[in-house]
Order: sequence, then structure tokens, then C-alpha cells
Amino acid sequence: MADRNLANAMGRGESLLFLTDDQLRRGIEAMFFAYRGFTADPDRILQEYGYGRAHHRAIHFINRSPGTTVNNLLSILGVTKQSLNRVLRTLVEDGLVDSRVGVRDKRERHLFLTPKGADLERALSEAQRNRMRDAFRAAGPDAVSGFRAVLEQMMDPDMRRHYIDGGDGPR
Repeated sequence: MADRNLANAMGRGESLLFLTDDQLRRGIEAMFFAYRGFTADPDRILQEYGYGRAHHRAIHFINRSPGTTVNNLLSILGVTKQSLNRVLRTLVEDGLVDSRVGVRDKRERHLFLTPKGADLERALSEAQRNRMRDAFRAAGPDAVSGFRAVLEQMMDPDMRRHYIDGGDGPR
């Protein structure tokens, strides 16, 4: 019943500023279940390599911003240096990521996907693009705009900056 009320309110363009706790709880559940679906296909691919979602996130953001520094990746992912180093060590050893010493600052490491890493990234993102494309087409352009607006408003300001600027931090 609450879902129908929410859908009716949204369909009529009524203000959603006064959602009930039950409607908000259903929205939270929808996010959980959507995320589960969104990650299901990549998880199966990652499993073949013995990798997890941390590897996927690293590969995604290295692909998004080739040459990004380890520090920038730490900022984007919000993980500990130790945790990221474990993931990067595996990706470098397996020939998916190339870690290069900085030209201006020898203490920096710049990260690039190798051709093998780019192939894995393509397979992972293709699965997610297909799912999003199907969902966006089914929901329609107004829903897509609203979805993006809601997601952007849920981001912490620093993460919104990474999202908007393409993740390009200092190199």
C-alpha cells in the first residue's frame, strides 16, 4: 500500500518532502536490493579471479582517471592505506595494474590499467551498463533525471566533488 501511495504521489508530482517513515524504509530497502542486483554480475566475474568488490572499485576508478595517484584513490574509496595496498599489490602482481613512480614527486605512485586490466574493467562495467541501460529505458527520462538528482543529494560534499569533477585530483 505504501509503495502504491508513493508511486501515486510521484506520478502526480506531489511534494515528496513529507514521506512517511514506512515509505522511506521501503526506499532504503529498494536501494539495498537494487545494489545487490547491480553488483551480482560483476561479483560472478570477480569470483573467477578470486577478487572482491574492493578490487572492482579500484579498477573502476583507475580506469576512470588513468594516472591517478594512490592518495587520490584513497580519498575516493575512503579505505585505509593498508587495505588499498593489499588490493593494489594483488592487481599489480596479476598484471592488471601498472604502478609508476611520479615524475615530479618520486614518492607518488601513479596507477594505470594494463591491457589485461582494461579487459577486466570492460567486462565488469559492461554488465553494469547493461543493467542500468535496461532500467533507465524502462523508467524513462524523467525518472533517470530524478534518480541522478537523488543520488547526488545523498553524496557527502567531498564525494560529490569527486563525482562531478570526474575524480581528477592532484597528480
